[in-house]
Amino acid sequence: MAIVKAMLQKNYVPQDVHAYFSRPTRSVNQARISQIKDGKMHAAIKPASNIELDAFLNAWPDIDPVTGLHFKGDELSIKAREAMIAAVHTFNSAGLFCRAELFIVTSVIAWTYLMHAYYKREGVDYRYKQAGVVKKTKHGADMYWELGQCLAHGGCPIEKGVIDNLNFLTEIRHEIEHQSTDRIDDALGAKLQACCINFNEAIKTLFGKEFALEKRLPIALQFVTFDGGQRASLVGQDLPPNVATAMDDFHNGLTDAEQADPKFRYRVAFVPKVAGKASKSDLAIEFVKAGTPEAENVERVLLKDTERPKFRPTEIVAKANAAGFPQFAIFDHTQLVNQLNARSPGKGYGVEIAGQWYWYDAWFEKVMEKLNEGWTR
Repeated sequence: MAIVKAMLQKNYVPQDVHAYFSRPTRSVNQARISQIKDGKMHAAIKPASNIELDAFLNAWPDIDPVTGLHFKGDELSIKAREAMIAAVHTFNSAGLFCRAELFIVTSVIAWTYLMHAYYKREGVDYRYKQAGVVKKTKHGADMYWELGQCLAHGGCPIEKGVIDNLNFLTEIRHEIEHQSTDRIDDALGAKLQACCINFNEAIKTLFGKEFALEKRLPIALQFVTFDGGQRASLVGQDLPPNVATAMDDFHNGLTDAEQADPKFRYRVAFVPKVAGKASKSDLAIEFVKAGTPEAENVERVLLKDTERPKFRPTEIVAKANAAGFPQFAIFDHTQLVNQLNARSPGKGYGVEIAGQWYWYDAWFEKVMEKLNEGWTR
């Protein structure tokens, strides 16, 4: 209002003042400007100084021409879009060896800014408080909600499948931050893809279709094709034990339907295709309608994620007996477990579900390794 009054003092007509403040994300009523001019509104506000007015005019329009977002007034929305664009560009960059880690950290920043922008617009105070007093950082800044708190708030507009996806990625982030990890890109690809699509849908739903990211993010080109052997080698790569355990624990807390929700993990099939029509022969992406023969064919070739097999101790013993160690008994198994501290979560040998311990193939392989080395209790 102070800038408006300063412009009116400089003999700007209300119509010209209106042009400086109206944009796609904020429509200003010209009648309000006339009321300010006549002293009927905001009479107590003093006009901006000449320096402040010059600073405003020099920075104007300061608007993203694609979205209409104002670089100052819409700072949170702009940061949300830029962070997600940076996350995708980083993941698609050639030659990087920790793409998933970088994507997760940056996309969490993007979602946090998006939720802050939404709550700010809705008038929700998204600052931490104690006894009604806003909590401060070490150097005196307000403490704002992190993503987990934004998602847990009763006014959160995000669907459950999207929340599951973000909580999963946040859980993985806690396991990988500040640590050296093996490459986990392939194991998390479906979750990362869902995160991108979910963000694009959320920003369009909450702020408008003009904020979509499709035009900013082209199709990622690949230098490789995958045959069965190549895919098997990718899927067979061992994950860091702590990451594998975190993934299993999170999945075990979801129903089958929640795990199958494309908002939690989004999977696609790449199928080499020779188009029947020349006009379609160069399409890199083709959408098929559900229930059609084409869709059924795609469903048959989808590379579905599967839960790792789990075994009770008696099953591990039976497998060892069948592998040529008939004297190996359940007591021996218990002794070996204790000697190797095999139930330690960081080892990734198994998982506890509803109070019962289950072993993975990795533990059976360790048992066989020890038995082949001549282990005895």
